[in-house]
Amino acid sequence: MYFNHQFICRKFSSLRQTEVSSPSSIKTLVQQGKHFQALELYSKTPHSPLNTTKLTFPSLLRACASLSNLHHGRTIHASIVTMGLQSDPFIATSLISMYMKCGLLRSALQVFDKMSESGESGDSAPPDITVWNSVIDGYFKYGHFEEGLAQFCRMQGLGIRPDGYSLSIVLGICDQLSWYMMAGRKIHGYIIRNMFEGDPYLETALIGMYSSCSRPEEAWSLFGKLENRSNIVAWNVMINGFVQNGMWAKSLELFSLAKNESCKLVSASFTGTFTACSHGGVLDFGRQVHCDAIKLNFQDDPYVSSAILTMYAKSGSVEDAKKVFDQVLGKEVELWNAMVSAYIGNGHAYDALRLYNRMKEGEIPVDSFTISSLLSGCSVVGLYDFGRTVHAEIIKRSMQSNVAIQSSLLTMYCKCKSTEDADLVFRTMKERDVVAWGAMISGFCQNSRFKDALDLFRAMETEAVKADSDVMASVINAGLGLENAELGRLIHGFAIKRGLELDVFVACSLIDMYSKFGFAESAEMVFSYMPNKNLVAWNSMISCYSRNGLPGLSISLLPQILKHGFNLDSVSITTVLIAVSSVAALLKGKAVHGYQMRLQIPSDLQVENALIDMYVKCGCMKYAELIFEDMPRRNIVTWNSIIAGYGSHGKCEEAVRLFEEMKKLETSPDEVTFLALITSCSHSGMVEEGLKLFRSMKIEYGIEPRMEHYTSVVDLLGRTGRLDDAYRFIQDDMAIEADRSVWLCLLFACRAHRNMELGKLAAENLLMMEPARGSNYVPLVNLYGEVEMWDRAANLRATMKERGLKKSPGCSWIEVKNRVDVFFSGDSSSPWRIDIHETLSSLKRNMERKGCSYEEIEVC
Repeated sequence: MYFNHQFICRKFSSLRQTEVSSPSSIKTLVQQGKHFQALELYSKTPHSPLNTTKLTFPSLLRACASLSNLHHGRTIHASIVTMGLQSDPFIATSLISMYMKCGLLRSALQVFDKMSESGESGDSAPPDITVWNSVIDGYFKYGHFEEGLAQFCRMQGLGIRPDGYSLSIVLGICDQLSWYMMAGRKIHGYIIRNMFEGDPYLETALIGMYSSCSRPEEAWSLFGKLENRSNIVAWNVMINGFVQNGMWAKSLELFSLAKNESCKLVSASFTGTFTACSHGGVLDFGRQVHCDAIKLNFQDDPYVSSAILTMYAKSGSVEDAKKVFDQVLGKEVELWNAMVSAYIGNGHAYDALRLYNRMKEGEIPVDSFTISSLLSGCSVVGLYDFGRTVHAEIIKRSMQSNVAIQSSLLTMYCKCKSTEDADLVFRTMKERDVVAWGAMISGFCQNSRFKDALDLFRAMETEAVKADSDVMASVINAGLGLENAELGRLIHGFAIKRGLELDVFVACSLIDMYSKFGFAESAEMVFSYMPNKNLVAWNSMISCYSRNGLPGLSISLLPQILKHGFNLDSVSITTVLIAVSSVAALLKGKAVHGYQMRLQIPSDLQVENALIDMYVKCGCMKYAELIFEDMPRRNIVTWNSIIAGYGSHGKCEEAVRLFEEMKKLETSPDEVTFLALITSCSHSGMVEEGLKLFRSMKIEYGIEPRMEHYTSVVDLLGRTGRLDDAYRFIQDDMAIEADRSVWLCLLFACRAHRNMELGKLAAENLLMMEPARGSNYVPLVNLYGEVEMWDRAANLRATMKERGLKKSPGCSWIEVKNRVDVFFSGDSSSPWRIDIHETLSSLKRNMERKGCSYEEIEVC
């Protein structure tokens, strides 16, 4: 009986061993995500390589890739070579994929090259399309886009025709190329020529490509032509495409349309929509989508729950985000990370630290994203001590060798203005990739250590690390920070040598640099050479023209942007409105405002402030008031704009009333607020109120007066004829030495009130400061004329002529029929000069006929 029992046990053990070590068992474990158990089973099997069929190796390699277990991967690779299976296309593809996911591109390429050599010699079949796809995809994943495309072309040269997957992965990286739009259109043409149309994967990839290349209209056009409207993947890509291009309202409309067309929504449908809600600031719509997610039982999906939490967090509703977090039972690490980010993004850094401690206590696996989120939060909020605590945790967990975490540490210390700590971390790094170099160079620039940034860039070049567009943009900013235009041009030349000048990011930095140096033509040249201009480039050029006194050109770019198929964003609107304000082109301003309302471009604080400023400067105080009253949020810029508006329109009492209202709402005034208020009082003759405000500025708010404030007080006193008080104020009350603007203001007041003695004194101070400036002589000449001292006026004019001094001509402009015409004093180059002179002569004759004098006309 014992014998029989022993025999049965031995037999059962043998059967159990055979079952467990069978290829199907390993494959099943891998399919179930039990990668560690699959590798353990393989390693425990006696003579495992010999007892393993070639069908098992792809599953084992997939397990190694998922666990990033390079040791097991290399062991299995050796077994494959021993068994002569390295040329099998399925095994070769799995090997390449394993090495790629373990971060060894070189080893993956070695497998591919050996397979290619065997194919060329006839020892085995050459790599098929599946293997080529793995290699091309690997190049792209590691950022080697040009090399990956070269392999794609080489594959076709060898007569291997791309399949749908090949084309999909190439379309996926088009936005990473400097000539991205051309590459995308070429692939699109290839798809049409080779009858790939109708392939749902390629159609979706094309929609994604056009969206990522800032061509949402073309993506939408393709989406509209889809035959299979039930393809929810295409809907999701289009929703995310609108999100990528800042068209939040469109993405929400598309989600609603997908629901109405009874498409089967998946988790990706909700994640994209929640992202649109968080960026578009439509929390109420987000709550409705949250209800939809609950109805369809997606509330526990890790991606959806993280997206819901993030939406509430970005909307400032941390309590709602916490409720979502608490309601999810099986919390994945992604949800913990999202909650950490939510706390940090809303200024609750210590709550984030407590949550991090809970993660440790609950043995939740902390990953590099958790640490990076904490460090990112420290960067944004400027929590240096908290950042050092996280750094200590990194050292305890032996994560300091992770390059991504080290780069986050560099950024955190630089943002917290501790470049010494950042430099220390940087010098202890054993491996420095281009991201680490870029973070350190950018950090030096942020802390105004521009020379150190350039020195580090030279060291980077010495170590043969190839600069990317981010690094190049930081170097351009360093040249700008040093205020060295010649150095800026040299950096531009270096960018051309490196082939980076056509990169959108680099080109925009160059435009900004030339703009701030005052070289609008050079900026225009960079812009014209850009093969693919995105909206950021157009915005940079609008800003360049506006900054360099060319508002007309700035405004003229607006229709060109629309012509090129771009939708304006809030930055475009704000920048154009600034240009409109500078020339008071009301009709154009209204057109821009109307465009913004029709297309529902998100109206953020910057846009609303720019609209108020534009309407104020165009004389439409009523419209400025309406925008101000409808604003849900107001910052100090808003209050300053409307207060200055009332002041410039002679409504000083209203300006002071708004100041009092602003104080009640606990918005602290700044130096611009007081400048606007004192100027308002000056225009309305409210001297005592203006002086009271000036005194309260320093006593109550601790704001040191600047030269502009002193000038405004002199103007305040001078306008009402209190010239002696104005002079005493300059002599006794100014904490800094008076500059040209103060003495010029006093001189104008003396001319208005015909005070020859003080006027001459002011003029002497003015001429002592800038004897070579012609415009300084003109007010004194006019003063002599006012008091009929013609000989002195003539002598002063003779002196000006003798020294070759001239006053810059006055300038005025008028907007007629959507066109702004500018006129300079003494200039006869206007194409309308004959019509203008004829009209003036006609008006003069009419006035003479009716017995009007010029003085009466001026009063009217």
